[in-house]
Amino acid sequence: MTRSTTRSVGHVAARAIVSGLIVTSGFASAVAAYADDTPSPCAALKRIVSAAPQGFETLGPNDGRAVAQPYGSDASCTGSHDTYECQWSPNPGAGSVADALQAVAADIASCLPAATHDQNTPGLQHFYIGPKGSRTEISATTAGGTKLKIIVSGK
Repeated sequence: MTRSTTRSVGHVAARAIVSGLIVTSGFASAVAAYADDTPSPCAALKRIVSAAPQGFETLGPNDGRAVAQPYGSDASCTGSHDTYECQWSPNPGAGSVADALQAVAADIASCLPAATHDQNTPGLQHFYIGPKGSRTEISATTAGGTKLKIIVSGK
């Protein structure tokens, strides 16, 4: 093998490893993982809101963590018949609690364009979807000065 052939074979092997290509017994399958494969806050918000009419018992603790993930990694989420709630501490890179709350509100507004944003204060962001009597309400608040909380309730 020439030096350039050796380098080419090595380069192809390295690219296969980096892209997650696994070759076994002549069969190849891609198992690529990408840095942006983190759960989507939009997908999580939509899943939570869509559960509102039936109740939130079908949602587990992990269903809401993606809402918090861009801003904090210690989300604790619970669901009951009437509400789904997550609480977390913002990461240092998320800025102040008020900054992180504004960012969460921006996510809610962009992910749920049918939502009406009817309260916008430094400590509370409130949205609702649907007509009075059958609304889904979404509140993002500061909790004690060091945490954020999101509560989704179905009426």
